[in-house]
Amino acid sequence: MAFRVVIKLGGGLITDKSSMKKFNRKAVDEVVDSLCSASDLGASIVLVHGAGSYGHLLAKEYEIASGLKLDKEEEQWLAVEEIRSDMRELNALIIGRMNERGLECSFHPPSDWATGTGADFSGDVSHFERGADEPIPVTFGDVVDTDDETKFGILSGDDLMMRLSTECDATHCIFLIGDSDGVLTGPPGEDGSVLITQLGPETTVNGKHNSEIDVTGGIGLKIERSLEIAKVVQEVWILDGRKPGRVIDLLTSGKTIGTKILGG
Repeated sequence: MAFRVVIKLGGGLITDKSSMKKFNRKAVDEVVDSLCSASDLGASIVLVHGAGSYGHLLAKEYEIASGLKLDKEEEQWLAVEEIRSDMRELNALIIGRMNERGLECSFHPPSDWATGTGADFSGDVSHFERGADEPIPVTFGDVVDTDDETKFGILSGDDLMMRLSTECDATHCIFLIGDSDGVLTGPPGEDGSVLITQLGPETTVNGKHNSEIDVTGGIGLKIERSLEIAKVVQEVWILDGRKPGRVIDLLTSGKTIGTKILGG
């Protein structure tokens, strides 16, 4: 079977979210090893990555997610340009690690091709439909223009995952996170928190969202989008990106340690 895999690297996996622009090269290199293995299996891959400390901290400080505020207009526009520049810098670091391992990539900043925020953002995603022997398209959460008085907003990587997975005929949609085996019954590290191996619309999750840092909805948005994706895509998973070999386990055996999302 030919796999078409849409994968998201969470910002908390690829950066240290608490320190401005701190890239986690070790974590990215380990994920890239698994991408190479997936490519060797004949998988067609689409890659999305989060912002982590390359976007969230500045976006929080200048309230970018809320759109234009007339009393902060000048500094907000400067912040928008800085965030976009920082995201391209992070993207270049990731693509650089992939290129070094022989994975050819193409670069698709949402600020170049998308407008609006949320899962119904505007933008043609057909250019992400690639064969296994073509360059891997890479995109990311970004500040994009909007068509209303807000002027700009944040298009989350989770919203990109929604459209890319459902409109590009994905066989697998995989979210790689940086702090647990998958979705837990409570916050990571809390006594009694255990892995939810199957999560459906009726499952109750007591997740922790650090709104001081994360401006795009945290685990809650990830679960919400995953449940929508699972109505269309059969294999939707949230996995521990620190153990990316589990992606290969999933592709080769159909099973792995993590949270499988059920479409209901």
